[in-house]
Amino acid sequence: MSEQCATIGISRSSYYYQPVSMSQENIKLLHKIDEIATDNSEYGYRFIHEQLKEDGFSIGKHRVLKYMGILGIQAIYPTKKKLTSLKNQEHPIYEYLLKQYWTKIGKKKTVYVPTPNEVWSGDITYIRINGGFMYLAAVIDWHSKAVLSYKISNSMDATLATDVLEDALAKYPKPKIFNSDQGSQYTSYEHTQMLKKHDIQISMNGKGRSIDNIVIERFFRTLKHGNIYINDYLTIKDLKEGVKAYIHKYNFKRFHSSLNYQKPMNVYLEYLKNVG
Repeated sequence: MSEQCATIGISRSSYYYQPVSMSQENIKLLHKIDEIATDNSEYGYRFIHEQLKEDGFSIGKHRVLKYMGILGIQAIYPTKKKLTSLKNQEHPIYEYLLKQYWTKIGKKKTVYVPTPNEVWSGDITYIRINGGFMYLAAVIDWHSKAVLSYKISNSMDATLATDVLEDALAKYPKPKIFNSDQGSQYTSYEHTQMLKKHDIQISMNGKGRSIDNIVIERFFRTLKHGNIYINDYLTIKDLKEGVKAYIHKYNFKRFHSSLNYQKPMNVYLEYLKNVG
């Protein structure tokens, strides 16, 4: 079993991991909140609470807020109770640097990064499995939409974010800017020091503005609808193998409309080839 786990890149503890701290009813609630938030990224906890009630769930607003903390979802609207599990007040917050890329398409203001490897984005999302949940951290190139690195873990901590960044930097040339949210995983000393060590400018979303990191948010939504929700994975081994296959397909085989129907990783690697 140890050899098999090593072959697919997971620890034995992850293979045997079974979430036991929550009832199946609470897990079901988490899964539903994840679905609502994935389809309605602008929703704060009040709107999610209303949708849950409409869908037949009996739950209070503060419990919704608590579960959003477990999911890693930050309410967009101001709240009386802060999601302290997401943001560490002792960690410095950095300026949002992508304003320099703002452009207007029609009446909408959006971020347009002209070339690959100019801006990378990192984030962590909740990934459900049958009877439990895990977390997925990823790094994506803003222009090409290529997923440069990812990792699945049973904990949402600074090590998860730092491991994914370290892996991306080991495989590809560094970007000019790295953008993330204000979560404690990304404001941590370990993560920010790694960026500074590589002379990468640190950019962070405005408070409660997940739209500032829209490229990776869209990827997570695509992953969940195109893979996670329809497969209902039973084990972590199956989840990791399924996500690996899907991300390979997304990078190398899936057309992307914003790239004039080219494939993300092909665009990214072609750029590196031409500038290298």
